[in-house]
Amino acid sequence: MTASTIGPGLAFASGVAVAYLLPWLPPLAAVGLVIVGLGVAAWCWRPLRLPFWLLLGAFWAHWNACLLLCAPFPDALARAPLIVEGRIASIPTDSGLARRFLFEVEQAWHEGELIPFTGLVRLSWYEDASPLRAGERWRMPVRLKPRHGLANPGTFDFERWLFEQGVRATGNLRGGEPPQRLDAGAGRYWLDRRRQALSEHLARVLDGAPALPLVQALVIGDRSGFDQDDWEVLTRTGTNHLVAISGLHVGLIAGAMFVLVRWLWSRSARLAVAFAAPRAAAVGALIAALGYAGLAGFAVSTQRALVMIAVVFAALLWQRTLRPYHALVLALVGVLLVDPRAVLSPGFWLSFGAVAALLFSLGQRLPSRDLWTRWGRAQWAVGIGLLPLLFLLFGRASLIAPPVNLVAVPLFSLILLPLVLTTSLLSLIPGFGTVTWWPLQWTAYLLGWCLDGLAWIAALPWAAMVLPERPLWVWPAAAAGALLMLAPRGLPGRWPGLLLVVPMFVLRVPQPGEGEAWFTLLDVGLGLSAVVRTREGTLVYDTGPGFPSGFDTGSAVVAPFLAAQGVRRIERLVISHADRDHAGGLAGLTERIPIDRIDSGEPARLGVPGVEPCRAGEGWSWSGVSFRFIHPSDAGFRGNDASCVLRVETGGRSILLTGDIQARVERRLARESGEMIASDVLVAGHHGSATSTHPEFLDAVAPGLVLFASGYANHFGFPVAEVRERFSARAIPALDTGLVGAIELRLRPDGTIDGPSTWRERAGRFWTHRALGIN
Repeated sequence: MTASTIGPGLAFASGVAVAYLLPWLPPLAAVGLVIVGLGVAAWCWRPLRLPFWLLLGAFWAHWNACLLLCAPFPDALARAPLIVEGRIASIPTDSGLARRFLFEVEQAWHEGELIPFTGLVRLSWYEDASPLRAGERWRMPVRLKPRHGLANPGTFDFERWLFEQGVRATGNLRGGEPPQRLDAGAGRYWLDRRRQALSEHLARVLDGAPALPLVQALVIGDRSGFDQDDWEVLTRTGTNHLVAISGLHVGLIAGAMFVLVRWLWSRSARLAVAFAAPRAAAVGALIAALGYAGLAGFAVSTQRALVMIAVVFAALLWQRTLRPYHALVLALVGVLLVDPRAVLSPGFWLSFGAVAALLFSLGQRLPSRDLWTRWGRAQWAVGIGLLPLLFLLFGRASLIAPPVNLVAVPLFSLILLPLVLTTSLLSLIPGFGTVTWWPLQWTAYLLGWCLDGLAWIAALPWAAMVLPERPLWVWPAAAAGALLMLAPRGLPGRWPGLLLVVPMFVLRVPQPGEGEAWFTLLDVGLGLSAVVRTREGTLVYDTGPGFPSGFDTGSAVVAPFLAAQGVRRIERLVISHADRDHAGGLAGLTERIPIDRIDSGEPARLGVPGVEPCRAGEGWSWSGVSFRFIHPSDAGFRGNDASCVLRVETGGRSILLTGDIQARVERRLARESGEMIASDVLVAGHHGSATSTHPEFLDAVAPGLVLFASGYANHFGFPVAEVRERFSARAIPALDTGLVGAIELRLRPDGTIDGPSTWRERAGRFWTHRALGIN
């Protein structure tokens, strides 16, 4: 690649990236016609060539996306009983309650009729799951739904991840017709079958050792064994890139094989004359890199490393001089040609960003004679260069990553990685039993001690920093500042680059003004969680559900949302009642953010000390915003009817939160507290169940807007048609978090209400699922 081709390569990559910022996909044929026209014009006029390559990259991303999105799984069949046939397309993982795996659907039937749906789906098999192996062909009774996830500010975009993985739908096995294994062969998934066999072998040898997930990650790139606490340790220390087969590891394997093959090849004069030792070493190194990347399932980071290694060694084979920047751009284009959806992966940006930072910082300096000085500069370059990117992608970054990686990278990559690979291969030798097993077991103990050390470091309160959401202009400014700080010493204005980075840390998040109430009804699936922010304090009403698998929306949704909004403390948490769909996230939330006071309609059932009971008539005021409990009036209520009913008012406008109260309590409130419950916005009780939102209560509240907190395609069918018809008959508009994501309203002191604003429309991209109609 010459300097004249770097521009087209970068333009093509930029076009791919820009395409994934679009909220909707334009017609593919129209984009194709524009490319043809622009290509003809660019042939005649050179200035149009870069725009042509830019648009070509966008078209390539568009076409690839259309393979998944232009024939989606229909909403009309969400959770309908289906029969599917196909092959298991991944290594099944066991969460304790279910086995999860990717399934390549070849045929699907609904009520005995073949439906036009094929492709990759993500399945969960609960209870009595049969042993599953990658590549097996099965006939399974399932319920599927379109690719759909929780949609909230500051939280993980599950739909983007599914789209990146090529998944068209998700679902689970259902009762009825028993699943049938049709073919035990691996088919085209033979590589995953081999990886699964190796993973099972490691599990047998190490037999539940704490470091087993780390061994599996380093050997086959399988990180499914890590729990949330393990990932927290690795993230806070900035070492999560070391615990899987990364581009660094592939490069080390290739480098080691290059040195070994070159030395061995040069020992033979006949071989050296027939084929030069460096060229033979390049072939051996590429084969080794290919094999090791295959163990990782060709993850994005290994794709980048493979393409770059192939470029470098191809130049060596053909005796061409290749500059590092040219190799990096070739690798960039190569990865995006193989899989343009890789641009959605944080690993894509971090892997290319790290290499670019190293080249920019160290490629223009005279090499130091001191190895540790060079290594220290490399860690400084990666740490500073990736800092804005880490905050942009994850909202937080490790502050101790550079010094930790200064030791951890050589320890893991030069000592532990060769050791674990060697002992793993040794353990595969048949017939020697524990003689070949104990080296791997001792290696696992050594890895466990390293993890314990990282856990001790991660416990330091200043190990990592969390940043709230920032305006878009902050990120290019911070990136420019980081580049200036990494520039050669003679460059004027190098250290003033720090001024460009400072706004990323010190800029304040917008906060409610005096008398304002910023209300957000979060999308937590079939559950409830709402946040009310005022100038003086933050109230959280319910925490959403928690599940036996360990997932809870308190830690996965509520806490990240609050962090993105710059909220560091919850002044008041109200748990309406103790049912799991309202209180399931309590433990996860309390672990991640301090809470001054907790109120609940069922304090004893929560099992948390210091919880105060909600009492009708009690209230408080923050910055001109009033909060008042309307129910319960005594402790005689249980379950749904014990829910705390809370009214929030400012500027003569109000929001009523009712938890899960049912018709009996609603009628009583309508008769006894009619004026007190009248509100502009009503969060419908019990997620839209027929047992709540009684007509008498609805008439007493007389809302101008109704909000449902329910999950998309939930198995109860909430909100039910009967309740929806009550609102429709009264011409009251309604929004459902299951369809539109988080809903935001802002009550102003002058009596105006801004909104509603829905997250799926505000932040949606073309892969975002936009369901038609109501559940």
